[in-house]
Amino acid sequence: MQLHSRVFGRSIAVLLFASVLLSACGETKNGESGQRSLDFARLDAFPSTYAIKQSRPVLIQGATLLTGSGAQMEKADLLLEEGSIAQIGKALKAPEGALIVDGEGKWVTPGIIDVHSHLGDYPAPSIESSQDGNEMTSPNTAQVWAEHSVWTQDPQFPLALAGGVTTLQVLPGSANLFGGRSVTLKNVPGRSVQDMKFPGAPYGLKMACGENPKRVYGGKGTSPSTRMGNVAGYRSAWIEASNYKKQWEDYVESGGDEPERDLGLETLAGVLNGDILVHNHCYRGEEMAVMMDIADEFDFKISTFHHAVEAYKVADLLAENNVCAAMWADWWGFKHEAFDMTEANIAIVDQARACAMIHSDSGVGVQHLNQEVAKAMAAGQRAGFDIQPKDAVAWMTLNPARALGIDAQTGSLEKGKMADVVVWSGNPFSVYTQVEQVFIDGELVYDRTDKKRQPRSDFELGILNAEGERL
Repeated sequence: MQLHSRVFGRSIAVLLFASVLLSACGETKNGESGQRSLDFARLDAFPSTYAIKQSRPVLIQGATLLTGSGAQMEKADLLLEEGSIAQIGKALKAPEGALIVDGEGKWVTPGIIDVHSHLGDYPAPSIESSQDGNEMTSPNTAQVWAEHSVWTQDPQFPLALAGGVTTLQVLPGSANLFGGRSVTLKNVPGRSVQDMKFPGAPYGLKMACGENPKRVYGGKGTSPSTRMGNVAGYRSAWIEASNYKKQWEDYVESGGDEPERDLGLETLAGVLNGDILVHNHCYRGEEMAVMMDIADEFDFKISTFHHAVEAYKVADLLAENNVCAAMWADWWGFKHEAFDMTEANIAIVDQARACAMIHSDSGVGVQHLNQEVAKAMAAGQRAGFDIQPKDAVAWMTLNPARALGIDAQTGSLEKGKMADVVVWSGNPFSVYTQVEQVFIDGELVYDRTDKKRQPRSDFELGILNAEGERL
């Protein structure tokens, strides 16, 4: 590890701390090969222990494939081996011992990805003692991490799996300007949240603009109480984070007094360093424009605007700035900033060549995101856009993967990607269609016809006797 000579003269303890703080990546945000950048994201503080091994190869034969990358393939085969998509084509040969799935009349898609979930942090049953998603103690709670509230026994996880959801981002709530870190999970049972963490997925930072922060803190007689107070709060925090980042960079480069760690500023500095993705709750068009200006002022990137009811008003700006929008199909009008809605919202953003997607923000909606996409597709068609299933499927697969920074691993049916696959009884955008099977990393984790492949959380099972029988 190449550090300044004065750093080498420090104690072993400081050297060890610096080695943890320095990222193991061989490329910086600016693409300068061989240099190392400070790991404000603390990527290894709570590492993923996720592990699922495919027990046998799987060959799905003669199905209609929606690849997620713009293609619809008829009577095609899909081979899953060693956790990955091995081959796509016709008349593929089944490896020895493979599970053969008859795909005649069935449709196959990548696993659904919900970019906006609160499962585990707002679990069922919804009682006050388990509502752990909003740290409403300060407008800036960037120091909290959503994963430390996730209750892995939430019965809503297996319900989402039965709807075809294989990956989801769990976010803190939207009471604060900075709500804290998000976590991306694979939808599998786990004793700890680390058993569910998507390997290598970037952390997210939840931000919120508009009514929620000003209502929560204005109601307490503190700041922010207005939208201009919101913006002042963002900018003050980014100034502080910029200074914190520079202090650590100067320390590693030149030595001197070791800066004091600050958990909240670490998260913000991780954004400035390009390692943590911003996910911004924002409804109104002009506020999204303001947030993109703030991102430009402090040289960071917004990954996705969430809810984005007025995204259609700034669809061209989203495309120009390479910012995604996660939207509902037809949820609107429940507060003033959610009123100016069009059901063609997703389609308009998509047609502007911006990154458009569906999201749930709901323990119920997450169970039928395919139907939400169907509604949005139909609204786009009514508005005069030629949107077909091969196009719309990306709204629940590849585009959410892109927003989460995991599109190189999942989100589409492509050779070498994770074998996260859903087998549907028919066209997934029909109300008569059901999920029949779900594979995660090639392993069959849900089967509608086999109760042994319909996972339930321990909480759902209730109290068991010593023999494992329910009391």
